[in-house]
Amino acid sequence: MAKHNELGKWGEEAAVKHLESHEYVIRHRNWRRGKLELDIVAAKDDVLIVVEVKTRSNDYFANPEDAVTMKKIKHIVRAADTYIKFYQLDNPVRFDIITLIGNENKFELEHMEEAFFPPIF
Repeated sequence: MAKHNELGKWGEEAAVKHLESHEYVIRHRNWRRGKLELDIVAAKDDVLIVVEVKTRSNDYFANPEDAVTMKKIKHIVRAADTYIKFYQLDNPVRFDIITLIGNENKFELEHMEEAFFPPIF
């Protein structure tokens, strides 16, 4: 496995541990339907939380959350809509971003709740 893939997999695992330690229930990890994917789908207080995880070894060139562009947001929202319809859910939805900078020995994690709102298509 390529080094960046290993870093991303580790980052998602750390994000799940963070969420679970804050009493989130993990519904799915790397949920896919066709070309659509959601990193983490969680729930807390009857709210469905869609979490995009961005992991970087450093932030020399950009902050990890900068990789969540409008194009990426639209893709996440489409995937979330498909997820909601597939499971016939009627819960409020929140979109979060968790960023991790560093490695498994030393890292900074930031959880941005309500990081973005669905754009109007």
